[in-house]
Amino acid sequence: MTSTRDRQRAAARARLEREMAERAAKARKRRQTQAVVGASAALLLVVAGTVWLATSLGGDDETEQTAGPAAGKVQCAFTEVPADQRPPTIKDVGMPPAEQPNTGTQTMTITTNLGPITAKVDRALVPCTAGSFTYLASKDFFDNSKCHRLVTEGIKVLQCGDPSATGKGWRDTDGTGGPSYRLAEENLPTDKRPPYPEGVIAMANSGQAGSTGSQFFIVYGDSPLDPNYTVVGTITGGMELVQEVAKAGDDKAFAEQAGGGHPKKEVVITDLTMSDA
Repeated sequence: MTSTRDRQRAAARARLEREMAERAAKARKRRQTQAVVGASAALLLVVAGTVWLATSLGGDDETEQTAGPAAGKVQCAFTEVPADQRPPTIKDVGMPPAEQPNTGTQTMTITTNLGPITAKVDRALVPCTAGSFTYLASKDFFDNSKCHRLVTEGIKVLQCGDPSATGKGWRDTDGTGGPSYRLAEENLPTDKRPPYPEGVIAMANSGQAGSTGSQFFIVYGDSPLDPNYTVVGTITGGMELVQEVAKAGDDKAFAEQAGGGHPKKEVVITDLTMSDA
């Protein structure tokens, strides 16, 4: 017959076994949880690494594709005139580079049969127009062309830059000459009164936005033009030559159209250069 002490010892062993079993079960469960957490963390690291790698590799391409112009430069929109829309007075010399500097100043030197006319051009104000002049000058675009229009009433301007105004028949030009591309207007004097004071050099256009070409005009007296024409720069020398041409008058050839006419005193551009000031 089992004594009371034996029964107590058996009960104690049973409790100990149960406690050990419970501890073993908890330890097993803890190890399983740690394993799951560890695996999840490893997977997360792998996914994160993959995303980072893909972003890094793809990011360079995206940067290259969407990168803007280099520092100190702007992107200009030079628009080619379709071949079937070019009159015979258009001179095809290709297209300027789209990327142009927008810092620093340039000196425009217009060498004429009467003497030199100079102007200061600020690239920060007219980067695309300055770039166009620089490009055309490098192609000798203006050489041997004549200033084809003088206006002495209402507005006071001497207009030049038509490559078709050359030779003995230059007075027959209709003023439609230019390069085979157009560009948008810049530096419009909307807040200036008068918009085009004496001493300004500005770009001519057809009256439509984005129709600027190569023709420009020198203002020799305050002119109440609407502020639709790019102000290229300021005349720094040779204004007396323009005044002399104005005093000689014009032949009224354009009186019924745009006003004025061919200057009676011929102005021949023998060379036009753009140099860093």
